[in-house]
Amino acid sequence: MDSCIFCDILASKLPASVVYQDEVCTAFMDIQPVNEGHLLVVPNEHAAHLANLEPKTGSHMFAVAQRIAQAVRESSVRCQGINLFVADGAAAGQEVFHVHIHIIPRYRGDGFGFRFGPSYGQRPARTELDRVAGQVREALSDSGSQ
Repeated sequence: MDSCIFCDILASKLPASVVYQDEVCTAFMDIQPVNEGHLLVVPNEHAAHLANLEPKTGSHMFAVAQRIAQAVRESSVRCQGINLFVADGAAAGQEVFHVHIHIIPRYRGDGFGFRFGPSYGQRPARTELDRVAGQVREALSDSGSQ
């Protein structure tokens, strides 16, 4: 494995402003925040992608993210809403290949948002949705994840 900045943070080789830590995951402030209060929840064990993450770890991380999101709302951080965001793979915008959940405080007019592709407003036919659903069901069946 190449050097991982999150593993270095978890090993105390790099500094971090830690908000929460337990035996499964750690939450710390993002050094390039979208908005003030932007945090990351990372597993303590390296996993590059969601498929490499133990399901119990993922569910624990999400529960921690929920608790922290509530704490952000109750803090003095400007926050009218929260985005939880996971980028899985370079095409999805993942830059650090160690699974992480972004907790992003949001407020009207903050300038952050998601852009949708040009075909977003065009609803596919039910037959197309059913075809794609079948492909995903088949993959679930093949992987034993049903």
